[in-house]
Amino acid sequence: MTTALERPRAAGPPDPAAGDDVGRLVVSCTDGPGIVARVSAFLHRRGANIVQSDQFSTGPVGGRFFLRTEFHLPGVRAALPELERGFAAEVASVIGGTFHLRDASAPTRVALFVSRYDHCLLDLLWRARRGELPITVVQVVSNHPDLEADVAAFGVPFAHIPVTRATKREAEQRELNLLAGRVDLVVLARYMQVLTGDFLDRVGVPVINIHHSFLPAFAGAGPYERAKQRGVKLVGATAHYATEDLDEGPIIEQDVVRVSHRDGVADLTRAGADIERAVLARAVRWHCEDRVLLDGRTTVVF
Repeated sequence: MTTALERPRAAGPPDPAAGDDVGRLVVSCTDGPGIVARVSAFLHRRGANIVQSDQFSTGPVGGRFFLRTEFHLPGVRAALPELERGFAAEVASVIGGTFHLRDASAPTRVALFVSRYDHCLLDLLWRARRGELPITVVQVVSNHPDLEADVAAFGVPFAHIPVTRATKREAEQRELNLLAGRVDLVVLARYMQVLTGDFLDRVGVPVINIHHSFLPAFAGAGPYERAKQRGVKLVGATAHYATEDLDEGPIIEQDVVRVSHRDGVADLTRAGADIERAVLARAVRWHCEDRVLLDGRTTVVF
């Protein structure tokens, strides 16, 4: 049995659009003249061909500048260390920016956290198995044992780590030990526990969360029942980065669907689950494709 879900690789010659020999460069700095020229010239000197580029500035004078570039370069994986050293010395030090360089074909190693609701978890596992997400699911963690058999069907390790108020610190330490050095991203696929600031600081990777978009009006238990009582007309979902401030992290993606007085609680719940699946899948994809750049408490999504 396999121990992780990996993105299938197609047979045949390399396809630049599919990520073979394609590198990805993300840059953030204070805006000013010549940034794009410096980046382009650097890549040109290394023999790279830019195949896609997106940029955004919050203001031409003193604003923040964001750039995401994909380039084709034979042997890019082996060349990454030299590219990183060269870019740091020749470009980043001049523009005073931060940057990230990576092989675009390398999947992101992901851990999924879940409680009892299975719709987001199974959707991500299914999309990963079909190669629809650029991820490798290396671990599922749950505070309940209910979904162990479902996860086993995908050949992914399942860890049941119960959490109570009295054992929360111990449980989080077990989770940190389990994930150490194995993941690039944690996704809360309806994990009904609040992660502490200590966990978020120590896990060392971004954490993406999903929740319904009734907050703050219907926070807590039974949101769809209370939404029905209030006659809501829209059901939605929000995916965001988790921070110590509950549900206040930078937003990655949102969506809504219209509902009516004819819809019962079960209809609202089903519509909400559909939206949560789609929004979370898009957020995970965009993060793993380096399309989400942080700008303080907000995001730039290319």
